[in-house]
Amino acid sequence: MSTLPARSELPKRFYQDVSIVEEEGGFAVRLDGRPVRTPSRALLRVPSADVARAVAAEWEAQKTHIDPATMPMTRLVNTVLDGVAADPAGVAEDLGRYAETDLLAYRAAEPQRLADRQAEGWDPVMDWASQRTGQGFACGTGVMFVAQPEASVEALRAIVRAETDPFRLAALHQMTTLTGSLLLALAVSEGFLDVERAWALSHIDEDWNIEQWGEDEEARARRDSRYRDMRMAAIMLGRA
Repeated sequence: MSTLPARSELPKRFYQDVSIVEEEGGFAVRLDGRPVRTPSRALLRVPSADVARAVAAEWEAQKTHIDPATMPMTRLVNTVLDGVAADPAGVAEDLGRYAETDLLAYRAAEPQRLADRQAEGWDPVMDWASQRTGQGFACGTGVMFVAQPEASVEALRAIVRAETDPFRLAALHQMTTLTGSLLLALAVSEGFLDVERAWALSHIDEDWNIEQWGEDEEARARRDSRYRDMRMAAIMLGRA
């Protein structure tokens, strides 16, 4: 199992000033006037001023050492520039697989109050997706696989394939993997849900269990960290 590096192993902060420069092709972040680069040495340039501000804020917030664990937007941008931009079709294909196993299709058989809570939260999103695609979506209870209609799966994959911008595609992918739901990610991307509501809907089951049994402090810290990643994806989509 991998572990986070000790503070003594982290690189020391080597800069004083963090700035944003608008240039051809977008916005670049600079440290003492020098451009930030990705791990693969690509110039860190983003198309959105909001994304650039989020990256700059992370670099500014570093204290004596630079801790990548505290820099979710920088990590996401690095992923785009060093990975997604080189193979957007592969990322879209991977993302499209979630159309077959979306969280919202899997409902609790009992207790009834949990099933009702899922229906109240998830049914409007599935109805929106049906209107958006012109196709219906199946739901099931228990752990058995729920087979979605082929036309519905293909309609969602077509939406994903139409996302040719690597930044948006990476943000959708991150949001989908964090929530387990391509439908929730698309609903945020297209403005049907805000990021806070989508996050809450993706945790209906978890919140139910917390109500019954209480919450572990470490689990809360992990959830808070994942929510920061979710918000960075929303900023990248222009939906924060």
